Amino acid sequence: MTRLSSSAINAAIIAGCFIALVGFGMVAAFGVFLRPMSEALGWSREVFSLSIAVQLLCWGLTQPFAGIVADRRGTGRVLAFGALMAALGFWIRGVTESPEVFVASGVIVGIGTGASSFPVVIVALGKIVAPERRPFVMGLGTAAASTGMLLGAPLSVGLMSVFGWQAAILIIAASFLLILPAVIFIARVSAPTASASSGGVGDAVRMAFSDRSYVLLFFGFFVCGFHVAFIQTHLPAYLQDEGLGVAIGGISLALLGLFNIVGSFGAGWSGQHLSSKNVLAGIYAGRAVVITAFILLPISFASVVIFSSVMGLLWLATVPLTTGLVAKTQGLRFLSTLAGLVFLSHQTGSFVGAWLGGRLYDATGSYDAMWWTAIALGLLATLLHLPIRETPGPLARAES
Repeated sequence: MTRLSSSAINAAIIAGCFIALVGFGMVAAFGVFLRPMSEALGWSREVFSLSIAVQLLCWGLTQPFAGIVADRRGTGRVLAFGALMAALGFWIRGVTESPEVFVASGVIVGIGTGASSFPVVIVALGKIVAPERRPFVMGLGTAAASTGMLLGAPLSVGLMSVFGWQAAILIIAASFLLILPAVIFIARVSAPTASASSGGVGDAVRMAFSDRSYVLLFFGFFVCGFHVAFIQTHLPAYLQDEGLGVAIGGISLALLGLFNIVGSFGAGWSGQHLSSKNVLAGIYAGRAVVITAFILLPISFASVVIFSSVMGLLWLATVPLTTGLVAKTQGLRFLSTLAGLVFLSHQTGSFVGAWLGGRLYDATGSYDAMWWTAIALGLLATLLHLPIRETPGPLARAES
């Protein structure tokens, strides 16, 4: 690979952080539209939840293919395509009043976010920096995505209050076009790492799934997706059900984003100095404890602030650690592909968390079953991460 100048690398890191901020921020904050849209259009909550669930699943299904293209063709084309698809999907959401079309729009948005979201960006950045810098740079990209969530939630609420929910969604659609100029700086440094002519993707995937550590990362990340999608989709509505105002839902998502900036930087630091698998196990155990306390104690503005702040520290801190472990155990040649497959597991969990939350609420009038499921899965993920090996596996050794 041609040696890259430090200025080109730094410009790509800045551009990548901007893409992560825009590409994830409004998507993660979209849950603030659940109750206003459902009430205005006369939909059950399952309609909105199913659209988000389809979006998250298609995001996950797109991720491995986006990774394959990025490994073989570079990341720039992938990001540009994703930005255009996401813009189209959100435009459809802003103009349709059909529940069927709204649900189907999740396919387009999912493909778009799968190709333009921060997992694609942080893997690209991780390939161009030295191994010792990789966890920090991946944490930096994740923190940028969290900043987007911090800004996206109150901005979405503000846009709704001024322009109404339909115009607010159209503004979100237009924001994805801001990604296109930044893609240029990523494209300059994102060289292919896998030859299209030599193949090997199938063999790499088989070797990875023969490695117990990769399999444990794959299934453990399902739990992260379940937690994140359920909370960011249903927490604002849950708080309104408990008698708190709509603005509190936006504040809760903003606090998740704010404190996840700290959590993501902390994860990047810990990946350089501590055992990544042990930190991951601690994150999942911490989530279980925080959720338990939140649902057992009386709901108030103070409890929401505390819950959102502490959960924010644990929110996407899993991403740089998990991606870093994939790189450490499986190597760099097929990193976009293999990280994409792990993220598919994450998004499968996201599908279940987003959809099942709405389904169970419509059936029972309560989110209680979902909260307790989230606790049980957090404890399971804790146990899954403890046996992970942090040394190169067969695939990484073959690469070297």
